[in-house]
Amino acid sequence: MPRPETRTRPRIVVVGAGYVGLYAARRLQSKLRAEEASITVVDPRSYMTYQPFLPEAAGGSLDPRHVVAPLRAMLDRCQVLTCAVTAIDTGNKRIEVDVADGDRTELEYDVLVVCPGSVSRTLPVPGLAERAIGFTTLGEAIYLRNHVLAQLDKAATTADPALRRKLLTFMFVGGGYAGVEGFGELEEMARFAARRYHPEIDESEMRWVLVEAADRIMPEVSQGLADYTVEELRGRGVEVRLSTTVRTMEDGHVVLDDGTEFDSDTIVWTAGVAPHPLLSGSDLPLDQKGRVRCLADLTVENVDGVFAAGDCAAVPDLASDDPEATCVPSAQHAVRQAKRLADNVVATLRGEPRTAYKHAHAGSVASLGLHQGVAEVYGVRLKGWPAWALHRVYHVAQMPTLDRKIRILADWAIGLPFRRQVVSLGELHRPRAEFTEEAQRTH
Repeated sequence: MPRPETRTRPRIVVVGAGYVGLYAARRLQSKLRAEEASITVVDPRSYMTYQPFLPEAAGGSLDPRHVVAPLRAMLDRCQVLTCAVTAIDTGNKRIEVDVADGDRTELEYDVLVVCPGSVSRTLPVPGLAERAIGFTTLGEAIYLRNHVLAQLDKAATTADPALRRKLLTFMFVGGGYAGVEGFGELEEMARFAARRYHPEIDESEMRWVLVEAADRIMPEVSQGLADYTVEELRGRGVEVRLSTTVRTMEDGHVVLDDGTEFDSDTIVWTAGVAPHPLLSGSDLPLDQKGRVRCLADLTVENVDGVFAAGDCAAVPDLASDDPEATCVPSAQHAVRQAKRLADNVVATLRGEPRTAYKHAHAGSVASLGLHQGVAEVYGVRLKGWPAWALHRVYHVAQMPTLDRKIRILADWAIGLPFRRQVVSLGELHRPRAEFTEEAQRTH
């Protein structure tokens, strides 16, 4: 249980250590003097995941350890609590957290920063909970890499044609950035593995299907680049099904609303995100999407001492002509909102005026696999290798700390003269299975 602190100075509590939580806490510890406030960061994980690099971690281009930032190493002037927040009580200015001994305790605050982020948005599709996996965490990325490679290993050893087709059929549901980038990286990795190491498998046997309910993919880029992306993917022999939804995926038997049916042992769900469920049980004001309603200075509407930003917050988009517009959930906004939020917290503590957040969308970059990508930055559109290179340059620049940047660059440099490593380490997901089986057999 966290040791109680003598309240001789204001206490800032940051709920969540994603983009907003980490960047805001780092800025707060650099701007505030020790006697001005204490800073406590609460998150169930001891690290922040840089999600734009998850596809490359899944595809084997980056060591998974290098796409995360350890909180305690980066927040050396903050108290970091690795536990989950279970309740927020703004009326009494306190939060409730689960601690290691299974008990719960309360933390009081003077300033609260709410940024737990988002979770995968799911729908009532039969079989979804049992058969699908998301693509928002490092664990999911590592699992998918091992799983896809294991499918190739299994398919190369079976003589059952129906099982072989199921093993070699891979489906992603959702055509946003996460879906398209993850789909492109894993598809390219699987084809490389089949060409190099599985002579028993013909590439034409692999079936990759991307299903999107809207009539286009990647709404963050222009229609022209979205169409180019679809053409590029289809040119690689994959199926991109637009204006299509999944009716069922029970027992791995997929049925689409256009009547298409097939079996798949790999179903990845990337159909958007939803605000963290913590918010729905709080007394914070929420909009119709379940996000915290904020003012332009990132304070929460009609709640004293509470700030919010990122995917969980409905922040007015002052750069839009639409007065009702709010900022879209993206890393680009989250990082910039974190800096503005931290500055406004400092201003509040010092009795100074706060500043509204305003940022015009600079553009977007996306990777479609090794040496392939699309980008649209300040109206300039790029395709292919230049876009892929820009994607890497932009994101390595945004990765926190010089240490992480160097490790990522080293991974890429090592990948130039050597082949991609394509080995499945499926036992990582059940490390005790063999030991337990042997122990049960002998006793």
